[in-house]
Amino acid sequence: MSSSRPRLKLRHLLLAVNLTVLWLPLLGLEALRLYDSALVRQTESELIAQAAFVAASYRATLARLAPQAMADPAYGVPLAAPWRDLYGGETRWRPRPARLDLAEDTVYPPPPDPTAPAVPPDPHAQAVGQELQALLHDAQVMTLAGIAVTDMRGTVVVTTGPSSGRSLAEFEEVRRALTGEPVSLLRQRIPDSPPPAIGSISRGTLLRVFVAAPILQGQRIVAVVLLWRTPIALSQVLHGKRYHLLLAAALLLGTVVLMSAFTSFTVARPLQALVRQAQRATAGEKGAVTPLVRPVTREIAELSHAVAAMARHLEQRADYIRTFAAQVSHEFKTPLAAIRGAVELLHDHGDTMIAAERERFLGHLDQDAARLDRLVRRLLELARADVMQVSATDRAEVAAVVRRLAARYQEAGLRVTVLEPLSEVSVAMAEDVLESILSNLLDNARQHGGDAVTVAVTCPAPAHLLIEIGDNGPGISAANAARVFEPFFTTARARGGTGLGLAVVKSLLTAHRGVIELGESAAGTRLRIRLPLGMAA
Repeated sequence: MSSSRPRLKLRHLLLAVNLTVLWLPLLGLEALRLYDSALVRQTESELIAQAAFVAASYRATLARLAPQAMADPAYGVPLAAPWRDLYGGETRWRPRPARLDLAEDTVYPPPPDPTAPAVPPDPHAQAVGQELQALLHDAQVMTLAGIAVTDMRGTVVVTTGPSSGRSLAEFEEVRRALTGEPVSLLRQRIPDSPPPAIGSISRGTLLRVFVAAPILQGQRIVAVVLLWRTPIALSQVLHGKRYHLLLAAALLLGTVVLMSAFTSFTVARPLQALVRQAQRATAGEKGAVTPLVRPVTREIAELSHAVAAMARHLEQRADYIRTFAAQVSHEFKTPLAAIRGAVELLHDHGDTMIAAERERFLGHLDQDAARLDRLVRRLLELARADVMQVSATDRAEVAAVVRRLAARYQEAGLRVTVLEPLSEVSVAMAEDVLESILSNLLDNARQHGGDAVTVAVTCPAPAHLLIEIGDNGPGISAANAARVFEPFFTTARARGGTGLGLAVVKSLLTAHRGVIELGESAAGTRLRIRLPLGMAA
């Protein structure tokens, strides 16, 4: 019974999953602020490069204007101990990579206001500042970065801002740079105007990158350069690449749709075909479920074959049950009709019957009741055989069971000859099951007119057992040979045969991976049983 609750179609679910997978990286970038960190490091890298050129310009100008100061070993501030090794190596290369990361670095508050200096600025630094003033302003026009150079005490000697002559010694960046440490910091930015337009050269990011670097002469600090710049906003980057991004988004979306359609074609369509086959089978159409012609994927092919095999098995089972029910009904109908007729005759004419007639009718009743009893017992045996669960620990010693049964049937008057030597092997089967199989075959031989039976046990192939049972009865005609293992088929109905003995044997053997077949024989009947061996005795 189908539910009224709406359900997603598989193709829609696949499309949703693919779109989710497409957006996950973008959401991850936003959540981890990875791209923002990349923009911050880009700004830091630009400021580091500008600081290097400003420092080089400052040294060159100082060497030109005040060569005596450059030659004076006491000019400047000595490097602090932790930074002497950084600048004291023999190599000329001192790369400074960008390291700022929004996920790890502290964002400092806005910088404090510059203060009045405690002492006048260094005159040599002032002279250099005057020379560099125009250069820094020209550089700011292109780079948009704020630049300030302080002397060895932190007093501004040249800047692109309004703080010339003020002290920046309270700045964290300048204070640490005056010890020789190259510094990069993130500070909060408090905007003093509305957010700029997305296409403006102004930047609306609420962060600002500060980079400070000492200007060295040998192992002494002669000045500090400080630069600051607001990193570009992610929205501005995306706006600049909007056409490329739209094209990429269209390509990605088209790819997702195509992949979803392809997946739907390779998964949903075969499943729909299987559903239609199942619906036809439910409506009663035989042979409706068959393996798909082009299942595309291995899993769908395996599912199709498994469903087809299951449907075929269920159809065979349904046919078996239908035929079996008809046969059971037929087998029960004859003795029941005879019993009912005898009871009616006894009820209507019992008082007028002579004793011999009553005994004859009572004898018929007893025979029919006995036949019904045999049918019921055989049906129970067949039902147990069909649903038998085989235990892996079951073992039966074949030779012992054969000798025991031979002795029992010989006492009952059946001549049983066991061909020696018997193979001393065991099979993976309980002893009572093996006894039931062989007893059914011996009873079948006796019931069909044979008074002598031979039993041979051999191992014609490794790990396989062959049991052959032959009798001296009239044999089985070619017309009946194909039906001997069918339930209810018997040629000895008059002698009490139910036609279920060989069917029970076949079911028991099937449950134990064994087979039974009718063998060729010049006289009588020969049946062959093949079983896999268990452990050797």
